[in-house]
Amino acid sequence: MTLQPEAAPSAELAEGSDDAVIARCWGARGSIPSPGPDTARYGGNTTSFEVRSGDTRLIFDAGSGLRLLGLELVKDPGTLYHIFLTHFHWDHIQGFPFFLPLYHPEIELKITGPKQNNIDVRSLFAGQMGPIYFPVPFSVVAATMSFAHLNEGELQVGSATLKTMRVKHPSYVIGYRIEVGSKVICFIPDNEIEGDIYEVDDGWYDRLVEFVRDADLLIHDSMYTDEEYPTRKGWGHSTFSQSLKLAEDGGVKKLLFFHHDPTRSDDELDEIVTRVREDALARGSAVEMEAAAEGIDIKLEK
Repeated sequence: MTLQPEAAPSAELAEGSDDAVIARCWGARGSIPSPGPDTARYGGNTTSFEVRSGDTRLIFDAGSGLRLLGLELVKDPGTLYHIFLTHFHWDHIQGFPFFLPLYHPEIELKITGPKQNNIDVRSLFAGQMGPIYFPVPFSVVAATMSFAHLNEGELQVGSATLKTMRVKHPSYVIGYRIEVGSKVICFIPDNEIEGDIYEVDDGWYDRLVEFVRDADLLIHDSMYTDEEYPTRKGWGHSTFSQSLKLAEDGGVKKLLFFHHDPTRSDDELDEIVTRVREDALARGSAVEMEAAAEGIDIKLEK
């Protein structure tokens, strides 16, 4: 296998500035990449999302969409990039070995994620690049890297304040609330809102509502329809209507349905979102909503 730069995606990148926050989706599918003509519009890459404001550039999750982002980042060597993980299921880390900045000594990466039992973040990534799973060893990584743990807590990164909360999904999984100036983005790609098998406190949903309170943008797990959910309960994912209810309860301005089922075609996604939107409008819902699509930029003016 050869790790060589490729042509970057043709979509023009919106530039972050001190006056705006840019959120860009690099991968919106769940579970496994699903390329092909039926998923071309919303994209087949798994979870990766980016938030930019001025010199602050934050990357959330390292699914297969991270590879495309890496093609852009190697154009600007000598830069520090932060990667924040919600958890370590394969669809959230499988792009990491193909992330070209790893192999550039001029680049510095700070990687943060929740600790899994007694396994630290570095060991989880190094293990993924072990010879059983991947031909290129972790020892050839040339970038300067540091690793940190963050379960439930808060930290400051440049102009952004990050807050985290444990959510409902197998393993220890967190969601992120990103505050930049007056703008708020919440990133919760895997979360079973109505799941009843998880170790959370009795007031968990109320805390979740406050966690997303007044967000300008909520990116939330919406893998299933209400009709599909009964046979998939306990699998760690929510429905479109459950995500919308959370957004409404929290006073969210815009909702991006996320973590699309890999078997779901773009046309099916269109039909589902249209139906959910029409039902919401009939109820007088004020939440703007759409399905996340690979390559979209959302600009939030400060």
